[in-house]
Amino acid sequence: MKPTKVVLAYSGGLDTSVIAKWLMEKYQCDVIAFTADIGQGSEIKEAKIKAKKIGIKKIYVEDLKEIFVKDYIFPMFRANAIYEGEYYLGTSIARPLISKRLVEIAKKEKTNYICHGATGKGNDQVRFELSAYSLNKEIKIIAPWREWAFKSRKDLVRYAKLNKINIDYNKGKESPYSMDANILHTSYEGGILEDPITAPDESMWLNTQSLKDAPSSPQVIEVEFKNGDMIRINGKKMTAAKILASLNKFGNKHGIGRLDIVENRYVGIKSRGCYETPGGTIYHKAHKAIESLTLDREVLHLKEDAVNRYSRLIYNGYWFSPEREILQNMINQTQKNVEGIVKIKLYKGNVIVLGRQSNKSLYSKDLSTFESDSGDYNQKDAEGFIKVISTRLKNKKK
Repeated sequence: MKPTKVVLAYSGGLDTSVIAKWLMEKYQCDVIAFTADIGQGSEIKEAKIKAKKIGIKKIYVEDLKEIFVKDYIFPMFRANAIYEGEYYLGTSIARPLISKRLVEIAKKEKTNYICHGATGKGNDQVRFELSAYSLNKEIKIIAPWREWAFKSRKDLVRYAKLNKINIDYNKGKESPYSMDANILHTSYEGGILEDPITAPDESMWLNTQSLKDAPSSPQVIEVEFKNGDMIRINGKKMTAAKILASLNKFGNKHGIGRLDIVENRYVGIKSRGCYETPGGTIYHKAHKAIESLTLDREVLHLKEDAVNRYSRLIYNGYWFSPEREILQNMINQTQKNVEGIVKIKLYKGNVIVLGRQSNKSLYSKDLSTFESDSGDYNQKDAEGFIKVISTRLKNKKK
């Protein structure tokens, strides 16, 4: 059965512009475009214009920045989630929100068909589709890169020219990289990056100053947390999205947050990617600093053990899974006393913690000092403690 209406996740770029036209030709259906403004910048303004020129009659453009940061990024930040020890999950965390709105718009438009522009080699196809199926088991998904005869983006350019689709690629403005951007990060893949020994050009980086051009003087900022979320910068209270946008400006200025990695995709392919996460890098460092002061040792260690699994769940597309939700509840529980102030120095790509302070602090100067014995700790007790815990090691088989 052919669809009469399809809701397309539409960015206005080459891929989704071609997909829109291809859907109209292949299925003779109405295409409803959905563009989520999650902080990717100027392309949002152009997407609606491009959609109309292609022949799309109904277009949803929604500002989701606050929802994205408050309900997706901040919960992830509470976990200190990083995939394979380096990647801040900037693309991964955006997909469940976009999928949720695709499914909701499809219901509103009385259709079961949605469409995305993810390739058959990448992670995003998994993230979009697992999220959609989690929210509506009856949803039907069209993934053109797994269906059509096009093999490369050069094929798409030819098709666009043939069908008079006006895209930046035709004007020589298209980046040589495959890019994804939102308020948390910008990612770069493809082109010369497909050779992992080849360094990217300095001109590739769009959202961070080079270390050479970063200020020669450091900048000190003060951030405040409540229930594990950042609520103030330099004493000024802000919404979640404004917090992250402000941190991005600081990070951009001081060349913070560049990353060049080879990661393991869920589909089994190793992929080289470059990322800019200026604000997220600052946030992560500050959050860990306030946690070090306010979290019980065993709670912190339990959380660290769980976070590797939690990070993989987000990367692999399981945001709406019961196991992620259970882990999230546990993580949120750990954050009730994570509050206080962290002072940070930003300088030439570095995020340096200068100090931290909290009314919920578990730190005791009386216990930790080397200057005197005080409190409940008796140094002589350590001898018996060590003897007991060394029993296993003394009696191991050689």
